[in-house]
Amino acid sequence: MTLIKFIRGAAAHSVAMLIAFGLSAAPAQAGYIVTLLQQGSNVVAIGSGSINLGALTPSCPTHCLTNAGVNPILGTISTGASTSPVNALPSLSYAGITGPTSFGSGGITFPNIGSGDNVAIDGSHEMLSVPLDYVSGSALSDSSTYYSQTFSSLGVTPGSYVWTWGGGATADSFTLDIGSVPEPSSALLFALGLLILARGVAPSAHRKRRAPAKSQHLVPKTWS
Repeated sequence: MTLIKFIRGAAAHSVAMLIAFGLSAAPAQAGYIVTLLQQGSNVVAIGSGSINLGALTPSCPTHCLTNAGVNPILGTISTGASTSPVNALPSLSYAGITGPTSFGSGGITFPNIGSGDNVAIDGSHEMLSVPLDYVSGSALSDSSTYYSQTFSSLGVTPGSYVWTWGGGATADSFTLDIGSVPEPSSALLFALGLLILARGVAPSAHRKRRAPAKSQHLVPKTWS
């Protein structure tokens, strides 16, 4: 096997493994995701995605009221425009989810500002809430900001928490990620480096193969 083929093969194999890993990990990113981040002196919750209501059962006869806030000890987080019980908004609540009943030891805290769709997960009561006019499968997005707060003051434990429901075509999930946005994988950088190396070495190797016969002994033809 030539050196160039060895490098190209290693690079291709690394990229193939990374792609396979990414595809296998994709389902964990499906559904609706809320990311809780420390930004300066504030904690920000950012939510986005969609929710499939097909396997869930309505838990309010008509509608409920939902406001944004976090209650870690009860496994509850709600993001959106409503920032307190005073300005709670009409919503639809559904039963049928399973997952963590807590994600920390803190009590209830309301955000200072918020925007977007009010979406909530209540792990201890196994309930999910969405806007009153929400159509299953449509896009949702929202945010809430807690001034002068930290993960510690809110009583949340960093990590990834997932609630699931349904099966087959109705399977879906709500994910809460508490912590920093992950840095690029070192394995990915290594694979990209191999690809760049393979591209950079190939032209010079091609030129050397065309060099006069008297100098060919300076360049090994095989890698052993």
